[in-house]
Amino acid sequence: MNTARVVLPDGLSGRPVTAQIESEFPGVCAWYGKATEAWWAMVRVHGVPRLVEAPNPQELRNAIIHLRGWSWPH
Repeated sequence: MNTARVVLPDGLSGRPVTAQIESEFPGVCAWYGKATEAWWAMVRVHGVPRLVEAPNPQELRNAIIHLRGWSWPH
């Protein structure tokens, strides 16, 4: 896996942010999509994998917490 440091326009570094999200939510795989310029996570709902997308890390956390009702992307 490429662990190169990605510095985003808002000054965040992608991998440390996603590593923190992964430590907050065991079993979640998170990443920043350079092509989509969005934050992503693969989570499981009742054993079924679900991909979620959010515009920033805080919204990604909210998506993971409130996964069943998450409406992003619209």
